[in-house]
Amino acid sequence: MSEFKLYNTLGRREEIFVPLKAPKVGMYVCGVTVYDYCHIGHARSALFFDMFYRFLKHLGYEVTYVRNFTDVDDKIIARANKEGRSYKEVSEQFIEEFYHDMDSLGILRPDVEPKATEHIEQMIELVSGLVAGGYAYVVEGDVYYDVTRFEEYGKLSGRTLEEMKAGARIEVGDEKRNPWDFALWKASKPGEPAWDSPWGPGRPGWHIECSAMSMAYLGSTLDIHGGGLDLVFPHHENEIAQSEAYTGQQFSRFWVHNGFVSVNNEKMSKSLGNFLLIRDMVKNYHPEVLRFFLLGSHYRTPIDFSQESLEEAHEAMNRLYRTLEARAEVKEKPEKPSSEGENLKALLEEKSRDFDQALLNDLNSALAMAKVFEGAREVNRYLKLSGDSLSQKSAALESWDGIVSKCQEIFGILNEDPATWFTAGAELPMPVEEIEALIEKRNQARKAKNWAEADAIRDQLKEKGILLEDKPGGKTVWRIA
Repeated sequence: MSEFKLYNTLGRREEIFVPLKAPKVGMYVCGVTVYDYCHIGHARSALFFDMFYRFLKHLGYEVTYVRNFTDVDDKIIARANKEGRSYKEVSEQFIEEFYHDMDSLGILRPDVEPKATEHIEQMIELVSGLVAGGYAYVVEGDVYYDVTRFEEYGKLSGRTLEEMKAGARIEVGDEKRNPWDFALWKASKPGEPAWDSPWGPGRPGWHIECSAMSMAYLGSTLDIHGGGLDLVFPHHENEIAQSEAYTGQQFSRFWVHNGFVSVNNEKMSKSLGNFLLIRDMVKNYHPEVLRFFLLGSHYRTPIDFSQESLEEAHEAMNRLYRTLEARAEVKEKPEKPSSEGENLKALLEEKSRDFDQALLNDLNSALAMAKVFEGAREVNRYLKLSGDSLSQKSAALESWDGIVSKCQEIFGILNEDPATWFTAGAELPMPVEEIEALIEKRNQARKAKNWAEADAIRDQLKEKGILLEDKPGGKTVWRIA
């Protein structure tokens, strides 16, 4: 397999990725807390790890991808109480809504999708081991992790306990030994869901969930643990502390985090009215446009969303589909000896190698996408000017077809039929049957050389926002303006 360099948050540097038991790879990604609909920030994380999963499989690895659902939590309970429902009704509803949103974006489902409430037994076992080992202590039914017992606490985030002490304080009524200690188990309050435990009825803390679920499916040491940048501290830091204290082994060899999404240079917030739900965005833009937009930047860089940037992504996808359309319409021409095809073939092979290398260098999807567009420009020039025969063109374009195939496999784009891309999902001003009937009427007028009627039909459709394009061979295609 090719050498794959991946940025490891643990150490803050690029490292050559070598799985523990090649060719098998175990990857765990923190999922959502299911109490509301998914927004564009969720989409970015899910899409990046979808691309990562696809690329690992493209390289030939046997991947077990685990992504969890947190289905019991303060926010879930609060919504359930407000709406007079059980926490389970709320969580089940939003798990289904999650699937609706992710499926709409073409995101592959992970191999395993555990729910926190289905792994309470494993969590209790883990907490019990930490208490027995002196890493955790019990206070009136609550169990806290004592971070001072774990000497390497802060190694992921780069924080030290001394830095964390600055400004820290214990709230009134808080029985923690240290303000930075975190809950492993919470004693139940009236009206809350609860499970029996050695410390009384209660429910797990957030951090313990991921340790228990990841190790249940992937063992004591993971190859990759991922999530959004906001999870580095305290969530992932705490996962390391509790997991490594329990097993005595390294918890994850690689830690991978994607950057934030802002909206018009502001943090996304419901109070600002810029909270962008996935389900609203796919009403106006094809899912491939959203995939292209979110994968068009390096995964570790922040993305600023704006209407203009999404329109630019839409037009960029249109350019690629026009190239696919031109490629599909290649026709036989009289053969003329030419070196154009050989030159294009060599150039596209280079672009294909560059595409691969960009992804092998810390999943640089932005650079890989750039190579696709460079190749598309050369293909367009060649198809417009070349007099090569069909066989020559097919040979010259073989590498372009390979690049398109990799875009489909790894990025999940360019899967639509070019003939229908420009109308897919659009709100049409009239039924398709009427559009096609008018086009046929125009074609008949053109055959009869009734140019005035043909032009009038074209203008009639243009007023409705439908543009016609006459292709070689007499074919006419239509698009939404």
